[in-house]
Amino acid sequence: MSVELSMVRQMWKLLEPVHAILYYAPEVFARVEKLGFDTDTRWPSYFPLRAAPLGAAGHELVSAAFYSFNPATVGRHVPAAWAIAPPGELLAARLDGVGEALDRLAGDHDLAEAAGLARRLADAAATAARPLGAANADLPWPAEPHLVLWHAATILRETRGDGHIAALLTAGLDPVEALVSFAAVGAAPVEVFASRGWSAQQWADARQRLVERGWVNQDGTATDAGAAGREEVERITDELAAPGYRKLGTENVGRLAQLVMPVTMAVVRSGLLPTRSTLGMGG
Repeated sequence: MSVELSMVRQMWKLLEPVHAILYYAPEVFARVEKLGFDTDTRWPSYFPLRAAPLGAAGHELVSAAFYSFNPATVGRHVPAAWAIAPPGELLAARLDGVGEALDRLAGDHDLAEAAGLARRLADAAATAARPLGAANADLPWPAEPHLVLWHAATILRETRGDGHIAALLTAGLDPVEALVSFAAVGAAPVEVFASRGWSAQQWADARQRLVERGWVNQDGTATDAGAAGREEVERITDELAAPGYRKLGTENVGRLAQLVMPVTMAVVRSGLLPTRSTLGMGG
């Protein structure tokens, strides 16, 4: 039986919180602080922690790969971050920190079977033309089951994200329009998207472009065409992420979901993740 796209989307929602502890766990902050990063907010470490698999990338490459961030915001952190700590040290810090965080949050769960299935799923992911997904897939697999699960979740998350950018490009949405159109369908309040660094004028200009396109009303809400367009973006995103899930098969994907659920719930219940995010979901 073929894996349905609804299952692909549901697995993303289950795995995203597992990946996302990288940006919120105090254990990770403690390690990057030792490297010399300011941890009063998450942004000085967010950009280098996420971009480290790309190597000592410049701000144009990181801006292209992250897409929705204002390049000026990226430029405040990259490439200056590599003068604080090289990518290899950040990769080690994120594994050590995530490992300790997951051990604290889900250490009472036997994750061997979940890790094995997640690795098979990540190994089956289509990473062609997906730079962040491929960069993470290029990294060595850790040995411990909880880190195997996290690394697999990260590969799958970034591979899906790369595909999402392709879907946005197919829809003709530039980075600001992508955010405005997502806010228009109620994915999150407009203020949540301020973290991406676009000015009020840039947001207003993008909204006006989408009004003229027929995607957004003057009050910022989505038209029927805009809602349909955003749903098509999400459908394409699911479809581009689906090949690995189809290779693993419905039974195994369902089993992985069952095994990951307690870990996801432990992360969510920890209160580390925000309740609203630019992904349109908690975390």
